[in-house]
Amino acid sequence: VQLQASGGGLVQPGGSPRLSCAASGSIFSINVMGWYRQAPGKQRELVVTSTSDGTTTYRGSVKGRFTISRDNAKNTVYLQMNNLKPEDTAVYYCNANIVVGTGVGYGMDYWGKGTLVTVSS
Repeated sequence: VQLQASGGGLVQPGGSPRLSCAASGSIFSINVMGWYRQAPGKQRELVVTSTSDGTTTYRGSVKGRFTISRDNAKNTVYLQMNNLKPEDTAVYYCNANIVVGTGVGYGMDYWGKGTLVTVSS
């Protein structure tokens, strides 16, 4: 199973990029999908998660600015980021809890390689 993220880059303050992350491989089902980020010199932190039934949990500082969505048919999760601020600069990682193969057993956590979002004028 692989997670491939895309959509990062240099963005001006106030910008609205969208990140995408597609899961591929021997996937039976995907439970939680989400985004984390790691700013320079800081620990990785949760940005937002989305369960298979649509329940979302947002970090307080992004609530109202970021929106997560999923295309379950494509095993893809998106992060629409609006009104970006310099403090949003970080490497963004997608994460998914995936049940593989025939569906026997529990889901495992998988991580994408990360995509850098730099907010600067």
